[in-house]
Amino acid sequence: MLKRWSKLPENIKNVKVGKYYYILSHKKVQLFLKRVFDFIVSAILLVLFSPILLIMAILIKIDSKGPVFYRQERITQYGKTFKIFKFRTMVQNADKIGSLVTIGEDPRITKIGKKIRKYRIDEIPQLINVLIGDMSFVGTRPEVKKYVDCYTEEMKATLLLPAGVTSKASIEYKDEDKIIDTYLAKGEKVDDIYINRVLPEKMKWNLEYIEKFNIGKDIKIMIDTVIKVLK
Repeated sequence: MLKRWSKLPENIKNVKVGKYYYILSHKKVQLFLKRVFDFIVSAILLVLFSPILLIMAILIKIDSKGPVFYRQERITQYGKTFKIFKFRTMVQNADKIGSLVTIGEDPRITKIGKKIRKYRIDEIPQLINVLIGDMSFVGTRPEVKKYVDCYTEEMKATLLLPAGVTSKASIEYKDEDKIIDTYLAKGEKVDDIYINRVLPEKMKWNLEYIEKFNIGKDIKIMIDTVIKVLK
């Protein structure tokens, strides 16, 4: 639920965030329904997808050394840090031997990882994060602190809501790797491309989502995501 303005962390309280806070403060029923929906649906899907989770876990262990899950620290609502659940699709300790942004032909991606990432199967374990309240089905994708520290005053408004498994920005930037590859070919660095070119564009969609938020739009975004993934 939405905290009182006085209870928000000082680093996200500013005039631009206030605009979005005002909008959300008038949608408390919708925010309550969002959490109820997240809890019930994530619990059901975890049961339904349990065979897939088991099969993927076995394939990942057979394919390469390392844990089944990738547990990286990310940032969610109010700037809270949590550990995200994702199937590991890269070699062990990949984040220590390269950028935090993954490009299309990244050599750190494992064989099974390429197939898992194509259909976003690596995101399924995030149902656990949704169930316990770290995330929501729909919302701004959770970033690492390094990128959150680069947020503008307005971008911080996305921290008023839990991070999401998917979003309109995720759908529009499904081929983010290709965009990054284009600028890499021009000699730009991966992190610079993401912070200065990709992130600002994605945030336009994320901020628009807050302005037009309602549970019906959440369900539509979830359906659109499934359609995009299956294409």
